[in-house]
Amino acid sequence: MDSKFFDYFFQFFFHDWFASFPIFACSVATLGVVVERYLYYQKNSRDVRAFLYQLQRDLESENLQKAQATCSRLGGVIGEVAEEGVRLLADQKQDFSGAFDITVGLVTRKLEKHLPVLGTVGAVCPFLGLFGTVVGVIFTLDELGAAGGGTQTVVLGVAKALVATGYGLIVAIIAVIFNNAYTNWVKNFSDDFHLLKFLFLRFVGGEIAGRPR
Repeated sequence: MDSKFFDYFFQFFFHDWFASFPIFACSVATLGVVVERYLYYQKNSRDVRAFLYQLQRDLESENLQKAQATCSRLGGVIGEVAEEGVRLLADQKQDFSGAFDITVGLVTRKLEKHLPVLGTVGAVCPFLGLFGTVVGVIFTLDELGAAGGGTQTVVLGVAKALVATGYGLIVAIIAVIFNNAYTNWVKNFSDDFHLLKFLFLRFVGGEIAGRPR
């Protein structure tokens, strides 16, 4: 049974290249995005609980230099956003919220990079597979009519054609699963950015940044 499946798959892959090659390209793109985004998110993931407590203490002590050093030690995109937030707290206190939102927006764009590829593959691949199946069935019926074959020929032809749908669905399912997982990962980063903003806004109305001497 397994050998027949692989035989059908290889026949589909090389015979119905008009459908198999685009699906294969989608699978390669999906694999590339999945690996690249996973490494990127892992590299930038941080446990921010202890960091937020320390940053709050630094801000309460009015020590912006120490707060910036705390952000720099954290690293990653969260540390990058936090460090920029400290700078804005000192330099752009009047329009802090808008300036901080711009920073978060720019970083979020980096976090969401390539994710539309997964969404597009998840939407397109089932249709590519269906297209391959429809064309495969048409070819099978055409050969059947020309050769006067029987039911067995039709069954085998349709079975081979359905491999296209299965291949497209497998690639699409993988793309959708990782797209949803990574979108949720980006949401976790966004939640951390919101926590940072709430923390900074506590001090925007005070005199921590730019206190007259």
